[in-house]
Amino acid sequence: MSRFSWILWRLPVRRSVGPSVRPSARPPARPYLLATVILVTACGSHFKPELYASPTDLFDASKAEYQRGDCGAATRGFNRVLTELAPRDPRLAEARYLLGECEFQSKAYLDASRSLRRAAADFPDHEIAPTALMRSGDALAKMWRNPELDPTYGEQALSTYSEVLQRYPNSSAAAETRKRVADLTDKFAMKEIKTGDFYFRLKAYDAAILYYKLVIASWSQSSYAPTALMKLVRTYRRIGYEEEATETCAHLRRFYPEAEGIDEVCPAPSAP
Repeated sequence: MSRFSWILWRLPVRRSVGPSVRPSARPPARPYLLATVILVTACGSHFKPELYASPTDLFDASKAEYQRGDCGAATRGFNRVLTELAPRDPRLAEARYLLGECEFQSKAYLDASRSLRRAAADFPDHEIAPTALMRSGDALAKMWRNPELDPTYGEQALSTYSEVLQRYPNSSAAAETRKRVADLTDKFAMKEIKTGDFYFRLKAYDAAILYYKLVIASWSQSSYAPTALMKLVRTYRRIGYEEEATETCAHLRRFYPEAEGIDEVCPAPSAP
């Protein structure tokens, strides 16, 4: 049953109940349903890419559909534009970028990442290239939903962000990308801490130490670095490594003196 048929099925139906029922006894009209029918029949059918005489006109119309918020229509238009514009036409960059944004909105993140990256790769000097590359990384980051899952997409996202910063360091996209790198770095650090906590609960202290140290070695700029150091201190004390605990506390106090909980884990030495 199509969407149009379903709505018609829900419309009030006049039933023949005999001559004793006057017309005024019928259920009241529901005009909002009629409006819905009109909207549904119009949606998706008003925009026909094949009717546009030139790819330029189709590009302009597809962009207008995107700006109206109709990504379904815009996607149909841009897919056709990509086959009809000349190979080096700079409008291809914008068409691929907007197509990627529509794919992002529909949660087709892998397709979005590919479209956005290609927009930047094919036209690296286009003004849209830095943002397109950053958004390609955003789509990859979206696919790493949980720090405990396989981080492959997160690693690819971080690599893409690094590419933005290397290739377009002075762009406005670079400033936004640095914020994304910080968020992603925290996510990687959180993953290692959770793995360390897992081994700590199993009393596999050597493995726990390895993962806590990994946070400090690989993700020292993350907000979780002081947390990893404090967990490292507790683990050292659990297995009687007092010298290592003291050294780690000294490192904590030197580089993260304002860390929450530091006075509890590493009390300041009392004055002589």
